[in-house]
Amino acid sequence: MTLSSFVVRNAFRNRRRSILTVLSIGFSLLLLTLMMTLWRTFYIDQGAPNSATRLMTRHRVSLTFFLPGYYREKIRSIPGVVAIVPMTWFGGLYKDDKPENFFAQFATDPDEYLQVATDKTVPPDQAEAWRRDRAGAMVDVELAKKYGWKIGDKITLLGSIFPVNPELTIRAMFTIDPPNRSLYFNAKYLEEAVPFFKGQAGFFFTRAASAKDVPQVAGTIDDMFHNSPQPTKTESEKAFQLGFIAMLGNVKAFILGICGAVVFAILLVSANTMAMSIRSRTREVAVLKTLGFTRGSVLSLFVGEAVALSVVGGLLGVVGAAGLVHLVARSPAGIGIPGGLKTTPLTMIAALMVAAAVGFISGCLPAYNASRTNIVEGLRHIG
Repeated sequence: MTLSSFVVRNAFRNRRRSILTVLSIGFSLLLLTLMMTLWRTFYIDQGAPNSATRLMTRHRVSLTFFLPGYYREKIRSIPGVVAIVPMTWFGGLYKDDKPENFFAQFATDPDEYLQVATDKTVPPDQAEAWRRDRAGAMVDVELAKKYGWKIGDKITLLGSIFPVNPELTIRAMFTIDPPNRSLYFNAKYLEEAVPFFKGQAGFFFTRAASAKDVPQVAGTIDDMFHNSPQPTKTESEKAFQLGFIAMLGNVKAFILGICGAVVFAILLVSANTMAMSIRSRTREVAVLKTLGFTRGSVLSLFVGEAVALSVVGGLLGVVGAAGLVHLVARSPAGIGIPGGLKTTPLTMIAALMVAAAVGFISGCLPAYNASRTNIVEGLRHIG
């Protein structure tokens, strides 16, 4: 029997205790992996290649303030700008205010929108139909599947920000990977229905000629309107999305706090299990040392058991987290969840390394005490 197989057999000697420990660690690692996945998605991933050339220009004070519509042509004149469209968050309700019926809705310019959002694929005839119909709408294919919508169907949105209930006809469906489950309609419809909104926009969506032009274009836009009554803040598409997330509060501190609590919980569970296991095997340790096991080999044996339990629990946790993330991100009910949310192999490896490290740390002290056991005293031990 090899030392590794000996470690595995001893780690699962007390099956009930070992299984409960593995499940506890597995659940903790599932939470940890979920938090690491959210952190990577929000703060590390740079998004699709096309998004690197896009910018968002909003009011410097807040997204709740509108910008004048004439800013669009001024921004268009800046060198490096390829296309620009106004965008306004409508924020209406579909059917009711239940979370599962929530999806993003934007008023924009159909004539130029697809020149900015080049990562959306739309059949040419549908795109043309959307441009021709002032009351037309373009929706994500996945969103249409959820509600069973088809081309030509009519839907009504209930205004919660604007005092209007748009009656829209679905003229186009787009595909994008990952799905963003959004709806777009003509901003002219909103301007005609809401007098105070005429000639305004929530923000501007701009595509630059290349990613290298983005910083210069952003700086030029903000400098252009620096002294105007409506100053602007221009940022990359990724930074703009993080601004939405920041409205929820200090998300970074929340994620880090959960990660810290999870690691501490794993440490306590693993340390308690190893301490109980080693205390009940004092005579066994004395026998092992009588047979010639050195202090180092005894230390390695028990540390190995702790690491084995943690890694097995970690495997269950990361596999469960990967499956859960996939189901939630792809589920029709997952409206509002980032479509690009996924657990990468690197995230899973990092979580397993955390599990192994916690197992190693939690097993060191009990294993060290066991390795110092006196043979005579150990053989006399009753417990």
